[in-house]
Amino acid sequence: MLVDIIMPKMGESITEGTIIEWRKNVGDTVDKDEIFLEIGTDKVDSEIPSPAAGVLVEILAKPNDVIDVGKVIGRINTDVSAKSDAIITGVTASEKENIQEIKTPKVDIKKDPIVPKKKLDKPKRSFFTPVVMKIANENNITMNELESIKGSGRSGRVTKKDILFYLKSHGRPSEELNEIKMSDKVVEMEYMRKRIADRMRTSLDTAAHVYVMTEVDMTDIVNYVVENENSFFDKESFKLTYTPFIVNAVVKAINQFPLMNSSIEGNEIIHKKNINIGLAVSLDGGLMVPVIENCEEVNFLGLCRRVNDLSVRARSKKLQPDELQGSTFSISNFGVFNVTMGTPIINQPNVGILGVGAIKKQPVVIESDLGDTIGIRSQMILSLGFDHRLIDGAEGSKFIEKIRLEIENMELMDLF
Repeated sequence: MLVDIIMPKMGESITEGTIIEWRKNVGDTVDKDEIFLEIGTDKVDSEIPSPAAGVLVEILAKPNDVIDVGKVIGRINTDVSAKSDAIITGVTASEKENIQEIKTPKVDIKKDPIVPKKKLDKPKRSFFTPVVMKIANENNITMNELESIKGSGRSGRVTKKDILFYLKSHGRPSEELNEIKMSDKVVEMEYMRKRIADRMRTSLDTAAHVYVMTEVDMTDIVNYVVENENSFFDKESFKLTYTPFIVNAVVKAINQFPLMNSSIEGNEIIHKKNINIGLAVSLDGGLMVPVIENCEEVNFLGLCRRVNDLSVRARSKKLQPDELQGSTFSISNFGVFNVTMGTPIINQPNVGILGVGAIKKQPVVIESDLGDTIGIRSQMILSLGFDHRLIDGAEGSKFIEKIRLEIENMELMDLF
């Protein structure tokens, strides 16, 4: 039986997806729930499990193809007898309909020697970038010749540099060779990095970025975490981190300065009803910003659980696209990489983003009624990026000062 593989619906607002990579070729066997395809949307890359066990007999969408949700992108044959046919012939299901059944001949082992079957070559690449095809056409390179070129790009893809080197090595120099340095390594930008690049450029072109910074005394919170980390882990099975303390302070500050929880659409200001905090999570080759929804309704323990859950699932690529949209304010914690201070780019359509630096012990002047003293305190620098089209310097400064006061004066004994 043939089973259709359809472009899955990755979220309520997602209407299409991009084929990133097929991990199986036509003729390969695949187990039920085995990861055999990677799909990207404008929100997240997802690994897709096979809906059935069998043989992949047809691929209808190439890498980089953008396909509407619900469209058929491939087919799996679950018939065991058809499985061997697919492996031997390497034909698609539509081609198999025109082939008559061939019965396996009887073999006398005593008379006929058993010859090991020659392994079949994997299907050749069928996708080439427009620039590669342009160079191939200009230099009269046939498709068979093009498919024979060893690619250095992702999944063996032929890059511009590969085809230019091929021309030179075969005595067919191209003027395009003068455009690159022979010692440079050229690789194709991966899908996630392309998406991040587009978003960052769009944000800079859209928002009037302004930054203010302040220093925060984290000593009491650091001591609290040290004293309670073991008991917290025993109860919750994950570590107590500083991020929920920051989120908690941001939510309280937004309640006093609601304009930071809005967005701009044309000449209109959209005041958001709920506080949805986006948390930047670093991944191999990029980042994601999963969203904690309705933070104003969540207590501190709930924040701890949601922060941990989203971080774990983001790094294991188990987030749904809907969990990466709808943020009203974002937080980027680059302090985990021991960075003291930074100026993060606003996550559109937010009008503000908080950058969290590393906590470091510093000598600090401590003021009291008895006079000034110098002590060792755990200090952290916060940086607030805001859109000056809507938020003025005074508003941004008051907002980050409110966050500082909430952190330094947090009632730690009443958190749980």
